[in-house]
Amino acid sequence: MNQLLILFIAVPLLAFLATLLWQNKSEKAIGKIVRFTKVFNILMTLSFFTWWLINGLEPIGFKVATLYETDRFVFAIQLYYDEITAVFSIVGSLLFFLVATFSKYYMHRDEGYKRFFNTILLFAVAYNFIILAGNFETLFIGWEIKGICSFILIAFYRNRYLPVKNAFKAVTNYRISDVALMLAMWMMHHLTHRNINFSQLEEAKDIAIAANQTSMAIFIVCMIILPATIKSAQFPFTSWLPRAMEGPTASSAIFYGSVSVHIGVFLLLRTHPFWEDMLWAKIAIIVIGATTAIVATLIARVQPTVKTQIAYSSAAQIGLMFIEVAVGFHWLVLIHFAGNAFLRTYQLLVSPSVLNYLVHHQYFHYVLPTQKTVSKLKASFYMLSIKEWNLDSMMFTYLWSPFKWLGKKLQFLESKVFIGMLTIAGLTLTVFGYTSRTSILTIGEVLPVVLMSIALAVILFAFAYRRSALKAWIYLLSAHFFIIAAVLFNTEHINLIEIIFYTSGVILAFSLGYYCLQKIKTVDNDISLNRFHGYIYEQNTTGFLFLVSAMGMLGFPLTAAFIGIDVLFTYVHSNQFVLIILMALCFVFIELSAFRILLRIFFGPHKKQYHPVAYRST
Repeated sequence: MNQLLILFIAVPLLAFLATLLWQNKSEKAIGKIVRFTKVFNILMTLSFFTWWLINGLEPIGFKVATLYETDRFVFAIQLYYDEITAVFSIVGSLLFFLVATFSKYYMHRDEGYKRFFNTILLFAVAYNFIILAGNFETLFIGWEIKGICSFILIAFYRNRYLPVKNAFKAVTNYRISDVALMLAMWMMHHLTHRNINFSQLEEAKDIAIAANQTSMAIFIVCMIILPATIKSAQFPFTSWLPRAMEGPTASSAIFYGSVSVHIGVFLLLRTHPFWEDMLWAKIAIIVIGATTAIVATLIARVQPTVKTQIAYSSAAQIGLMFIEVAVGFHWLVLIHFAGNAFLRTYQLLVSPSVLNYLVHHQYFHYVLPTQKTVSKLKASFYMLSIKEWNLDSMMFTYLWSPFKWLGKKLQFLESKVFIGMLTIAGLTLTVFGYTSRTSILTIGEVLPVVLMSIALAVILFAFAYRRSALKAWIYLLSAHFFIIAAVLFNTEHINLIEIIFYTSGVILAFSLGYYCLQKIKTVDNDISLNRFHGYIYEQNTTGFLFLVSAMGMLGFPLTAAFIGIDVLFTYVHSNQFVLIILMALCFVFIELSAFRILLRIFFGPHKKQYHPVAYRST
């Protein structure tokens, strides 16, 4: 029976592939596929839960496949089912059905009808990957897919300025959580010297205690708390949540009101056995949750838009869930999650009707508010809350601006001669690093750090570059070569197949992206990054292909590069913090640079006047 766990992933995946075959105008066919999938998902979820309940509520696991295995690394897809999975799967299946049914009518005759349901089905695959994950690797597959689905739906109205801008803001936060989770996997591998399952987290904790490796355990817990905080929009990352409401109301309901925004809570619940005895971790989670609950409540009470109010209210409730997880009230957390998810979904789905009612009520029953004296303290809190405590501007000023400033200082890299020399040098170092690295290893840790620093400098240049998109794209490829070379010179032995995994995915993605940009360049010879071009109007297929190439360039679970990146991280030793920080920053800004090119060239208002242009404000 445990083998049937694979159906939770296979059914929505098959439905996603099936809907790709239909055109946008085939609403009935797409709607039937989606509704059948959701009904089947509910029946399957309830049936499996009943069987699990009858058989004693014992956690069960199932190993689907081993994608790659050596004597020091195993990449396996492992599924796991317990009471946490049961609650999240039941709530998720019911909410997916409600939102899909609502969306059939809400998205009727929308030009993105098919695109919407494609993304919703793919998100269902990602959600089931996460809640059924038996190890970090499986969870990370769903984690990455969910982030991309969220990005696509925030930028659903891709011909407008604000949805595109806010989609990029959201993906910047997502990428930090992605890399933080990768770092947790990296350090866990060095702690246990194997790829462990979630059911073995207590063993990992005992290993850390026995080997007196408290610093490694502390690092792992920090890298678990950080992505949980970001994904659940907790302080100080709360401001991305209302920005994500730019998508359709139905996607806002399923993503940012109900299931997606609670994934951080799920991560804390799943990893609780590892950090349950760490008092500092509990205090940190409680402080984060309490701060979010207070600040988000104050902001929600004064916001003029209904979606923003609901977003901050949901973040405040999740802050309370963080506190409940930390103090060990796990069944209360699960009940709280279910209640909050259903409530926020209902509020978001009826929000258009509520707005219509309130406008009607205000028109016929308007009462002039009475003037009241307000203390300076209340006025201060009111102004802070209206400005959302300046969380958005603080994140930009202190987190992203320094890197953008540094990228602008590297504009001397722009030379056409230099870009060719740099690409050739990176490729040469990669080949030389594999064939002759033992003769260079005497330099120690200096050379890998230098090469990784060069890679980061090149990526930051591409991140801040505002001219040719083709040139920025080539620089990202050059950076990948320097990353591989740095890892090669950092280890005495590495399997050739692992390098092939990484480079094959990156080169395929680069080639596809280069073809797309070259095709766009032939339109009017303008692919500069200093404005939005909106070529998606006329080059829809090319835009989709470039989206695929951008995902491949960052190691999305689409090519073998996804496995290659995980393997490369294991070749950085646990005491090489400078190297791992540089490598983490490289993978953060590679995604941001690639998606920046995607958004600037294909999304946003079209630059030609014969296309309708949406106002900046929505």
